[in-house]
Amino acid sequence: MLTLKFVLHNLARHPLRNALTVLGIAISIMAFGLLRTTVEAWYAGVSASAANRLVTRNAISLVFPLPIAYAGKIRAVEGVTHLSWGNWFGAYYVDEKNFFANFTVDMRSYLDLYPEFVIADDQKAALLRDRKGMAVGAKLARRFGWKLGDTVPLKGTIYPGDWNVVVRAIYAGRYPNTDETQAFFHWEYLNERMKVERPARADHVGFYMIGVDRAENAARVAGDIDARFRNSLAETLTETEQAFQLGFISMSEAIIMAIRLVSGIVIVIIMAVAANTMAMSARERMGEFATLKALGFGGGYVALLVTGEALALSLLGGAAGCALSVPVTRVIAHVLGDYFPVFLLSGETLALQGAASAVVGLVAGALPALRARRVRIADVLGR
Repeated sequence: MLTLKFVLHNLARHPLRNALTVLGIAISIMAFGLLRTTVEAWYAGVSASAANRLVTRNAISLVFPLPIAYAGKIRAVEGVTHLSWGNWFGAYYVDEKNFFANFTVDMRSYLDLYPEFVIADDQKAALLRDRKGMAVGAKLARRFGWKLGDTVPLKGTIYPGDWNVVVRAIYAGRYPNTDETQAFFHWEYLNERMKVERPARADHVGFYMIGVDRAENAARVAGDIDARFRNSLAETLTETEQAFQLGFISMSEAIIMAIRLVSGIVIVIIMAVAANTMAMSARERMGEFATLKALGFGGGYVALLVTGEALALSLLGGAAGCALSVPVTRVIAHVLGDYFPVFLLSGETLALQGAASAVVGLVAGALPALRARRVRIADVLGR
């Protein structure tokens, strides 16, 4: 109790300097958390992937299609419980800046395979009935002000032309990390037009989505699927949904590494600031430390006081930084929702922020505490 009183008393001796130090630590810890959250947002698709889902694509590249005739052979592989297919459509709404993730899929099987997209029963029935029906995420619907029954004119890029689809369903995410900024409509609608306009591209899909009975069977099922199409005109590459998502993220690995590096540098900088504050405080109180030793307090106790003060300053700043991170993350998620469909402050990030603030305090107080422990009574009081 006496130690705590000493620590609190010393914190109050230089309120402006300590307040500024706490503020600096708070901002740095908040910045560290936001950078960590940015990295997690980049990996949101990976974390949302299911262990019992596979993706089959052309072995050469995703841009090369696969015949729809492969569906029957894939469905016959032991361990396959669900099968769907689709294409990356790549259209935009009215203007090129209004771009969003959009796919054509085999609707009924796709919804069975992805239960995390929650759609009301009446909307689902209307979506399945209408060949031009489209399902959109709740965030995407809010972004463009779409309502059920609205006809949406899409401008095709990969498949040029005007594509008029009707909003028949607005889905919500079952989990916090479910992407609600996507749209998908019927693959049959695309295929019918391809048969008329571009027959060579008809009856082809960009990828197959496969559900397996157990996650531990995923590797075997993937191998069996690829073996069936080995030496064919369109060989396949089957991988887990997580690996498929990681393939896209690897293209921006340099950016992610830079963000991680900056987050580490932020902690090092604030560690130096906190260490400077504690060094100044310790130099000013060397006489007090010598007096405490003269009164019978050991060097270890004096070092504990200095370390406790540094740790208290850092933890106060860390707590403030964590508290600030919550509303700031929500604001960023609202403003940058088009670029980061999922931007959530996770419990792991909060724990890392707390751990970082504790490390800053311990490291910043280490050298001043060592000096205070070694101070000699005669040298200080003699001066």
